[in-house]
Amino acid sequence: MQITRRLEFDAGHRIPSHASQCRHLHGHRYAIEITLSGEIITTDGLSEQGMVMDYTEVKRIAKEQLVDAWDHAFLVYRRDTAVLDFLNSLPNHKTVVLEVPPTAENLAMLAFKLLDSAYRHSYGNNLQLERVRIYETPNNWADCLRNSS
Repeated sequence: MQITRRLEFDAGHRIPSHASQCRHLHGHRYAIEITLSGEIITTDGLSEQGMVMDYTEVKRIAKEQLVDAWDHAFLVYRRDTAVLDFLNSLPNHKTVVLEVPPTAENLAMLAFKLLDSAYRHSYGNNLQLERVRIYETPNNWADCLRNSS
């Protein structure tokens, strides 16, 4: 069985080497979808009976591990020194420095790596992360799948 939880967050970024508009500083209303697989819990009396995982727990873990850190932050590639130097000059600015350019593809891959161990086997029902989908816009997204991370 698979379940999916969607969360949204706002963040700024730029793709420094991009040939078009994305080389400029801008922001998005990102959405992240987290898809988990596992067996349906059948133990009588458990709060999670009939579920793979409580959606509230899916959200809590995602917020703790990723969403709270990225929400209202500027996601910057560590080699984008012009922007990084500027952001570092701003007192108490929320900046997330990434080892790769902050494309939707790279963000999906990073999110998968950050979240994978947080969900694994949480309920003893072979729970595991299967997919992370990052929507950069409502019409553009990237998927990182278990077999591709």
